[in-house]
Amino acid sequence: MLVPRDDHSPVLRRGPMRQGVNVVTRGVFLESLYDLNVDGWVSDGLDLIRDYAGARHFLVARFDQYADPQLDTVISSDWPFDLVKSLGIQLINSHARISEFRRCVTAFEPAFFDTPEEMVFPAGLSRRVCQIPFNAGEARLLLLLLFDDGLFLSHDRLRDVAVAISYYIAGIPGASGRSERAADLTEREIECLSWIGEGKTSDEIALIIGISRNTVNNYITSIMNKTGARTRSEAVAFGVRNQII
Repeated sequence: MLVPRDDHSPVLRRGPMRQGVNVVTRGVFLESLYDLNVDGWVSDGLDLIRDYAGARHFLVARFDQYADPQLDTVISSDWPFDLVKSLGIQLINSHARISEFRRCVTAFEPAFFDTPEEMVFPAGLSRRVCQIPFNAGEARLLLLLLFDDGLFLSHDRLRDVAVAISYYIAGIPGASGRSERAADLTEREIECLSWIGEGKTSDEIALIIGISRNTVNNYITSIMNKTGARTRSEAVAFGVRNQII
């Protein structure tokens, strides 16, 4: 089980910045990122963002689309592959299930999670993962950072990174778009459809989202009309086929 810290603050032991990383100023970082966004490889910009944060590894993924296999939600990563398949996918799926309200209030806010002891980590890496949800265009994404053990982190830099990566990903063709089918449904309808796919009843969805049961049923009726589905199962199947959920 992943254990979030209530204060959203890092508690890594104080230590030096990652060896070999040039600690550039905020102005130089933003100027360099702009140049890479105009004329550079996607990975170059993400490497720069990772280094500015002082991280060892990064993972960027969408959590607003269903994909099978789930690794298709990952846009770019230099995590150890075993950790992508286990911890990375677990964090992506966990964040995809939170309510729309929680998605809004946590956007661009760095949060830290303690990983289970039984999960194998490479030597020298901290078991505390930094998660930064962000928006880019129509897309909802996550930046997951792994740090060297014993590293002192700058919260100001992490907040800079949250805004910078949103700008950078928005400029990558295909990374922040929304399918035409998804555009027919509102954000609230997609959220309800996602919970239907989890097997939740109208009463349960109303309790999770914080709206009335009648309102939920109205959203479900609208979903049926827009998708042409006759049952909830058909609506969920439509959402999965079109990568809406």
